[in-house]
Amino acid sequence: MGAKGYTGQGRWRDQWWAVGLLVLVIGVAVRLAFRGWSAWPEALAGGVFYAGLLTWFLMRRRRRDAQAVGTEPDRVPELERRIAKNGELPDDPAEQAAMVRLIRRREEKLRRSRRWAFPLLGVIVLGAPLLRFTSGDVPAGLWTLGFGVAFMSWMIWFNRRFVRRMVAMRRRIEGVGGVGTGGIEGVGGRA
Repeated sequence: MGAKGYTGQGRWRDQWWAVGLLVLVIGVAVRLAFRGWSAWPEALAGGVFYAGLLTWFLMRRRRRDAQAVGTEPDRVPELERRIAKNGELPDDPAEQAAMVRLIRRREEKLRRSRRWAFPLLGVIVLGAPLLRFTSGDVPAGLWTLGFGVAFMSWMIWFNRRFVRRMVAMRRRIEGVGGVGTGGIEGVGGRA
């Protein structure tokens, strides 16, 4: 199941080591920014731990998605990128079917988690500033609150946009009004 220009390696940023390196750098930078240079051993150890954990989780998810939709794990990021960008349709009918199965899998996951995911994220994002305020650290509480509100706004916008693009891509592949076009328009907003 190949696409034009697909070499089997994918983009470098889709590789496990690139994901792990990105999480490591961001994790260490954030810890050093908040705790200072003297905390570099703790920042490095925590960054390595979380980079390994997130990389394992992401690669596990890719393997499961690939197995469920009938493609290779290296192909899942490219299919997701095409869906997210509402890009060109695959020429290969088998790849189109895999893309529709991936879209349906994402729709089902969104449908199952819509009752608890955003409320839990909201509790976490708004609970952290509350803890800062109750401990008396008002400036850190304000920074955390500002970041939390911006992050939640971005997450809601991104979710709605991705849902609209998933529905649009599925409709383009299946044809508007085709069999099974009843998607999840209500999950992330209107399609």
